[in-house]
Amino acid sequence: MPKYRIIVDLSDFRLHLLDGDRVIRTYPIAVGKMATQTPRGNYTIVNKQPNPGGPYGSYWLGLSKPHYGIHGTNDPSSIGRAVSRGCIRMYNEDVNQLASLVPIHTQVTIRP
Repeated sequence: MPKYRIIVDLSDFRLHLLDGDRVIRTYPIAVGKMATQTPRGNYTIVNKQPNPGGPYGSYWLGLSKPHYGIHGTNDPSSIGRAVSRGCIRMYNEDVNQLASLVPIHTQVTIRP
């Protein structure tokens, strides 16, 4: 049984999926802009919602910090930039893959 956890590196716009201490996938992301920075710290995934609508792309993975999550985007050109209101944006195909792998309660560490 895999022991998944997620590390979000804000400075290089990357989300790493680990099984134990081994990186098994790395995805490009967008993060919060200066006025609405992505919160650093340790969280867990508390809910998963396919097709949430609006700007959230094809999937929403809600974090234990209310109103923040990892989600798809309807603006793929934003990936690789600091443009969100604090959430972590991914390409839709990437967030779909991530959502299919990680269960609720997966640990998410967001670091500078």
